[in-house]
Amino acid sequence: MASSLPRGIRNHNPGNLNYVGQAGAHKEPGVHGRFAVFPTAQDGLRALRDQLLRYQQRDGIDTIDGIIAKWAPPSDDNNTNAYTQTVASHLNVKPTAPLGPLTSDRLAALMHAIIQVENGQDPYGPLVNTIAQETAF
Repeated sequence: MASSLPRGIRNHNPGNLNYVGQAGAHKEPGVHGRFAVFPTAQDGLRALRDQLLRYQQRDGIDTIDGIIAKWAPPSDDNNTNAYTQTVASHLNVKPTAPLGPLTSDRLAALMHAIIQVENGQDPYGPLVNTIAQETAF
């Protein structure tokens, strides 16, 4: 049953990105709706990928600590430290270690880790790798 799926998977938004007018997306309904709803899982995965690349390229954020502090800040009632530790562990890096250029493999691993934390599961398998590889490096 779709309603029992985590919010990010139901919304085709596995990163639980806030709605900020993303092309093709709409804001989830309801009083507490704030997240984007994408037409397909592929669209949501591309939005996740693009946001991670934006953090590095536009904002100069190059560590797991920096990415997660912006992605899931404590001001939004997140356990940012635990989130950071989990993602860093998935990537087998220290939270404050520079990531360097995001290769498709590193980007896919980062996406998988965020999807897992955000949803308690990662049902996308190789689709994440395919989306990560679409990016010109």
